Amino acid sequence: MNIKKTVGEAAVELIEDGMTVGLGTGSTAYWAIAKIGERVKKGLNISAIATSKESEVFARELNIPMVTFSEINEIDITIDGADEVDPDLNMIKGGGGALLREKIIATASEKLIVIVDDTKLVKQLGAFPLPVEVIPFGIESTRAKIEKLGCKTELRLSDKTKEFITDNGNYILDCEFPMIKNPEKTSQELNGIPGVVDNGLFIGLAHRVFVGRQNGSVNIIQK
Repeated sequence: MNIKKTVGEAAVELIEDGMTVGLGTGSTAYWAIAKIGERVKKGLNISAIATSKESEVFARELNIPMVTFSEINEIDITIDGADEVDPDLNMIKGGGGALLREKIIATASEKLIVIVDDTKLVKQLGAFPLPVEVIPFGIESTRAKIEKLGCKTELRLSDKTKEFITDNGNYILDCEFPMIKNPEKTSQELNGIPGVVDNGLFIGLAHRVFVGRQNGSVNIIQK
């Protein structure tokens, strides 16, 4: 059984004619986009905006009508995955490297629907290394300041020798904290460091979390 496919397709049922839809990035969001493509083929009338170049390419292959922020005022619903979700629906995202565009689209959305399998539910954030997008210039200085917050950092690589480059031309530092007890404070501290573009802490943005279970069921968590 493909849990990611099941939960991704379940969330797509929320999409209605006339909506502007944010398309997530990652292995679970892939199945949501695929289902949206099926519904568009059957007559669903929507427009969409993607959180990554990869998702946009896939959506265009499925003939999903794409728009840019210059063409829309708001996004009705965004469906995206997460790397960790805590009981307050705070999240760590960015495992796929798209955290900045994901956050821009999430904050522009009336509803952010998160799709995960049950292994992504945690009591406290931090077991998954927190992705932080940084500009290449001065990365040594930026990295040192980040580590003063109490974490170990690792520069993400696309292979053994080459830096991973985001869609925005930046690098990602994966930051290992003991645990993140105060996500809001940690996010503010990180974003206050010159050279940091944004971080993968998504606080208070999720409206509902669709959770795929091993038995094939899907539970919905909301505040």
